[in-house]
Amino acid sequence: MKLVDVPGAELERLLRRGELLLDLAPFVARICSDVESAARDIASMYGEFEILSPDTFADFHIRVAREPRLRRWYRPQARFYFDGQPAFAPLPADQAFPMIEWGLNWCVAAHAHQFLIIHAAVIEKGGRAAVLPAPPGSGKSTLCAGLVQRGWRLLSDELALVNLQTGLVRGMARPVNLKNASIDVLRNFAPNAVMTPPVPDTLKGTVSLMQPPRASVLARREPALPAWVVLPKYVRGSAAVLEPHSRARTFLLMAEQSFNYDIHGLRGFEAVSALIDRCASLQFSYSDLHDAARVFEELAASA
Repeated sequence: MKLVDVPGAELERLLRRGELLLDLAPFVARICSDVESAARDIASMYGEFEILSPDTFADFHIRVAREPRLRRWYRPQARFYFDGQPAFAPLPADQAFPMIEWGLNWCVAAHAHQFLIIHAAVIEKGGRAAVLPAPPGSGKSTLCAGLVQRGWRLLSDELALVNLQTGLVRGMARPVNLKNASIDVLRNFAPNAVMTPPVPDTLKGTVSLMQPPRASVLARREPALPAWVVLPKYVRGSAAVLEPHSRARTFLLMAEQSFNYDIHGLRGFEAVSALIDRCASLQFSYSDLHDAARVFEELAASA
C-alpha cells in the first residue's frame, strides 16, 4: 500500500503508535511522532512511497516527540530519538518534519557502512548519473531540484550511496531540502512543484522540502552508473559554465565529503579512485536554473 492511500486520521494513528514503516529502499524506517505537522508533511512528501506491515524489520527506529511539561504548551519543543535514545537537542515543534529528514540523513550517514557514503546529490538521465558533491551553500540542492523538475531522475540531494564492489550509486529519492532564497528560486522555476510550508528560524535558516517526482520514487531501487562528477557552485550573475576540473582535486573533495571514507580505509580509497577513473571530472558555475538546465541537457546528450 502507498502512503497516499492512507487517510489522514489513520496516518496520525500510525505515527503516534510508532507503526508507520516507510520503504526507503535500500532501507526501512519506523517513524513515530505526536506532532501534527509531521503527519501533514509526511503525507505531502512521501505519498508515492510504500508503507510496510508494522512487524517488518526496520533498519532505523526514529521518533520525534513533543517535550513534556511546560515545553509542551509554551513555545512547544520536540526532540529527535534514535532507538529510543535522545540524539540531538530539542528544537521548536514546528520543525518536526525537517528534524525527521535531518535525522534520517544522520541515521544513514552514521550507520550504513555497507556503502561508501558521500555528501552529494545524484541525478540520472539516459542511464548515466551525475554525482554533485559540494559543501553547504554551493547551490547543490537548488541545482538538483531544478534539474529533476526538468526530467532528470532524482536519486538523492544529500547522500550518494556507492556500492563498494560494483561502483554503482544508489539513493532513496527522498524530498529535496531547500533553504532561504533557494525556496523562491525553485518556486519561480517550477511553479507546479509540491513543497512543504517554509519553516523559519531553523539552524539552517528558512527551510522547505520539495516532493520527489513520482517517476523517481518508482525507480528508487534501480542503481545508476556514474558518468560525471560535477562540482557545482552558485555564483551571482554568472553564466552557466561547465568546464574540466582536476581529477586529483576532485578526488580530494570526494574523500573530504565522504562520511565514512576513513572507516573503509583502503577500500574507501579504491572506491573513490574507481569513481574518479570512471567519470569525467567537471566544475559548474551558474546563477540561473534555466541556463543550468540547458547545459545539463547538452551534457546528457553528449557521447
